[in-house]
Amino acid sequence: MLAARLPGDIRLGTSSWSFPGWAGLVYGSRYTQSRLAKDGLAAYAAHPLLRTVSIDRTFYAPLAEHEFAKYAEQVPTDFRFVVKAPMAITSSYVRSETGEFSESPYFLNVEYAIEEFIAPCSAGLGATTGPLVFQFPPQGRRITANPDPFINQLYRFLNQLPPGLPYAVEVRDRELLTSRFFKCLTTTATHFCVASHAKMPSPAAQIQLMTAQMPPGDFICRWSLHAGFQYTDAKARYSPFNRLVDEDMGSRSALAIAVASAARAGYASFVTINNKAEGCAPLSVEKLAEAIADILTPPAAEVAAEQ
Repeated sequence: MLAARLPGDIRLGTSSWSFPGWAGLVYGSRYTQSRLAKDGLAAYAAHPLLRTVSIDRTFYAPLAEHEFAKYAEQVPTDFRFVVKAPMAITSSYVRSETGEFSESPYFLNVEYAIEEFIAPCSAGLGATTGPLVFQFPPQGRRITANPDPFINQLYRFLNQLPPGLPYAVEVRDRELLTSRFFKCLTTTATHFCVASHAKMPSPAAQIQLMTAQMPPGDFICRWSLHAGFQYTDAKARYSPFNRLVDEDMGSRSALAIAVASAARAGYASFVTINNKAEGCAPLSVEKLAEAIADILTPPAAEVAAEQ
């Protein structure tokens, strides 16, 4: 079995779990949207390769402790959730219903982050708490033109977060990937979250930057979007998400090498994949798992050929 070839600290999964198109891939029978809402997570977590999942709905509004606890009740004890922080914390601006922009009152606000996100999340999920990801959407020229003030503010924020939890930072502006940015993460014991986005370097390039700038550690990645596409275009192209359409061999290879390297060094990995990366997240997980396993435990025929 493929899952048995992967070390326990390698956790692969998807972004959310509520996709009827995954019938026969994740779910044994056809699930309606209402049944997915009720039983989808438990069925998802029973799949041997799916040992983590990204809770993305928290990006749009905080969840209460009892809502997180309900998720934790549906998964095995060795399952881990990757949870996105609310956008109120990570976006420097907010947009009103009339389309006007103003500064976000909770941008990098430690008290808000703890009370509205970290405390209910960690209490509700308990041992199933995985990386808490602060995903910063594109911040605009006001910040990218001179990243240092933002990095200073980010450092103060990260330095005041409660210890003992795995925090990660994901950005959507390549201009922020400076030496000071990576030093900020290193000195606050925060992970860099590799991500795929139109405005960012490729996952392979991000891994190279991270490896050069930060010491070894747990590897965290959210493989979200195929290069060259916007989300709406990818959604239309890939729906109903039941087959691989555009395989990204370069990103897959880079991720497999990074995960295998982390495992060999004794570190954990969390990789969550969106349907919009290649067309079908569960099949992307399977292909990535095969690539990782082949690096860590080469097939017998390959080993024999080298001898």
